[in-house]
Amino acid sequence: MNTGSDRGTNESAAGDTATESTAPTSADTTAETAETAEETPHVSKAPAFVKARRTLHLSWQVGVFVVGLAVIAAGVAMLVLPGPGWVAIFAGLAIWATEFAWAHFVLRWTKRKVSEAAQKALDPKVRRRNLILTTTGLVVAGALIGFYLWKYGLVLPWDLKDQ
Repeated sequence: MNTGSDRGTNESAAGDTATESTAPTSADTTAETAETAEETPHVSKAPAFVKARRTLHLSWQVGVFVVGLAVIAAGVAMLVLPGPGWVAIFAGLAIWATEFAWAHFVLRWTKRKVSEAAQKALDPKVRRRNLILTTTGLVVAGALIGFYLWKYGLVLPWDLKDQ
């Protein structure tokens, strides 16, 4: 007959062994999440009372499309203006993904590509190459600035008068 303390000890020992041998790795978890995401069909995130009426649901989808389009347009504008352009574009895509299966698919594809690019950027060879290119660029820029300062001093190019 097991006492409460014996049972707790035996369960924890068995639990530790099971945890060590069957603990999923991050790659397994990511693969399982991707499989479940691909298997589950896209479902509208609209409230139930909206989905109950066809015209109301269609109006809801038009509203979601317009709001997502406005956020994406703002993001595109922010690519050339100050602001987080790509963040706004992805936010608009996420808004669309709440209602439209094609946007959900595009958002999943984009997340996968961004993750792959992040992993590639962490590769030591790529990091070394980027460091070498950045250093070379800074040295060239420093040499050009040094030459300009040696030749003209601290005079701006539009203020030069036949020197």
